[in-house]
Amino acid sequence: MRYANRIDANQNQIVDAMRKVGAVVRIISQGDGIPDLLVGYKGYTILMEVKDGGKVPSARKLTEPEQRFFDDWRGGMLAVVNSVEEALEILENCG
Repeated sequence: MRYANRIDANQNQIVDAMRKVGAVVRIISQGDGIPDLLVGYKGYTILMEVKDGGKVPSARKLTEPEQRFFDDWRGGMLAVVNSVEEALEILENCG
């Protein structure tokens, strides 16, 4: 089953906030469970899946393809972020 590529309402705010603190952010949303954002910050590479923190928890669950990606990932940092604050906290903990 293929899921539509939807952009969460808070994604642009999260991207803008991370860029303001010096992160390089690329939007790579392409479906198949691949996370929404590729982030480079202080020598770290982070894949981030954006969920809308304003929605009820059941609406923020990873889709089946996303969960498979998370389960199978063997690379660098992988995170789910629900807000600007969560994304910035991840960056603050780098380095």
